[in-house]
Amino acid sequence: MASFPDFVNENEIGKAKFIGELIPPVAPFDQKSGRETWTVAFAPDGSYFAWSQGHRIVRLVPWKNCLASFSVRKEDRSSCAGPQRLSRQNSEGSLLPGEPREHTIDCGDIVWGLAFGSSVPEKQSRCVNIEWHRFKFGQDQLLLATGLNNGRIKIWDVYTGKLLLNLMDHTDIVRDLTFAPDGSLVLVSASRDKTLRVWDLKDDGNMVKVLRGHQNWVYCSAFSPDSSVLCSVGAGKAVFLWDMDKYTLIRKLEGHHNDVVSCEFSPDGALLATASYDTRIIVWDPHTATVLFELGHLFPPPSPIFAGGANDRWVRSVAFCHDGRHIGSVTDDRLVRFWSIGEKSPQAIGPLTNGLCCAFSTDGSVLAAGSRDGSVHFWASPHSIASLQHLCRMTLRRVMPTQQVYTLPIPFSMQDYLAYKTL
Repeated sequence: MASFPDFVNENEIGKAKFIGELIPPVAPFDQKSGRETWTVAFAPDGSYFAWSQGHRIVRLVPWKNCLASFSVRKEDRSSCAGPQRLSRQNSEGSLLPGEPREHTIDCGDIVWGLAFGSSVPEKQSRCVNIEWHRFKFGQDQLLLATGLNNGRIKIWDVYTGKLLLNLMDHTDIVRDLTFAPDGSLVLVSASRDKTLRVWDLKDDGNMVKVLRGHQNWVYCSAFSPDSSVLCSVGAGKAVFLWDMDKYTLIRKLEGHHNDVVSCEFSPDGALLATASYDTRIIVWDPHTATVLFELGHLFPPPSPIFAGGANDRWVRSVAFCHDGRHIGSVTDDRLVRFWSIGEKSPQAIGPLTNGLCCAFSTDGSVLAAGSRDGSVHFWASPHSIASLQHLCRMTLRRVMPTQQVYTLPIPFSMQDYLAYKTL
C-alpha cells in the first residue's frame, strides 16, 4: 500500500499511462530461477531497445517497431481484441534493406548488466598504437555490452548480433555496465568482486584501470554527461565519485542509511540521483557534495535504524528523464513512480509487481521497467512543456559547475535557481 505525506491529496496524484509490455517466451526449463530482467537499456540514438529476458537471453528490438506494435495493440484493444501484450518474435522477412533488425542473443550465462556504446561523437582512443588494432570501430558503430554471472563481459555488434569481444578479469558477477557518453567507447564494469574496471574498446577491449575503494559489492555506476566523473554505488551507505581523467577518488557522499543500489546524473550534469534500500532517493549537487532534496517512498520517513533494515519500500532503481525535470523510480511496494524535481510527492504512479530496473527512452517519452518474471512494462512519461528558464539553466549547467555559478554577477536568487536550490 502506497503512503504519502499528510499534506498530499492522493486523488491529485495522476495515474501513469500504461502503453504496453514485452512478455518473454515460455522457457522449457526451470521457471523459478534465472528468469529476471535485471537490466533494460535504450540505444543512445533511440534505434534499439535491449532487455535481459532471463535464462541467458538478451533481445534486441528496433524501438520504432516496438512502439508501432504497441499502437496496433492499442487499436485492437479498443475493439475488444484482447490485452495489450506482445511476445517478441523475429520478423526479418518483412524488413526493407537497411532497416534495423531484431536479434536474439544467447549470452551463455545469466545476464545482469546491459549497456549500449556508440562511437558518436567520435573520440580518439588514448592508446598510441591504434593502427595495430584488430577492430576499427567506425563513426556509425553501435555496440552492446553484457555483464554475466560468471564475471565475463561480452561485446556484441548491435546491427549484426555477432560477438566481437570477450572481456575476462572480474572474479564475480558483473552487476552493471556503463559506457562513457563521449563516443570514446570507454566501458566501466561494476562487480560483486568489489571493484570497478575500466576498458578501452577502441584498444581491442584492453583493461585500462581497476578502481578500488568499495568494501562490498558494487551495484551500479554512471558517467556524468561530459564523461569526466563516474559515480558508483554498492552494498554500503556511501556514494563514490571518481575523476575519470586521473582515475582517482574525488570524494564520498554520505547521507543514505542502507545499501545504495542505483545512480544516474541529470542530462546537464548538475544533479545526481541515488536510490537506496533506505526507502529514499537523494538528489545531490555532485560539485559541492550537498543534498538538494529527497524523494521519500515511505511516510512518515523511517528512522535511520528502521531504514537500515528490511522493509517493503526498498527503492530498486532510479532514472533521470532527458528533459531534466522528471525522475522515475521502481520500488518493492509494487509501484512505479514519476517525480517532478523539487516536488515531495509523485506526479504519477502505476502498478508494477516485482520491479527491478527502469530506464527512460532516449527522447524521454517512455519509461521501461523490468521485473522478476522476465517481462518489461512501458509507461508514457508525464507531458509538460519546459519553461524557457529551465532550458536556459540546463544549457548553462552543461558547461558550468556550481562553484562558477556563484561567481556570476547576477542576483542571489538567480544564482540559487541555476544551482537548483530553488526549483
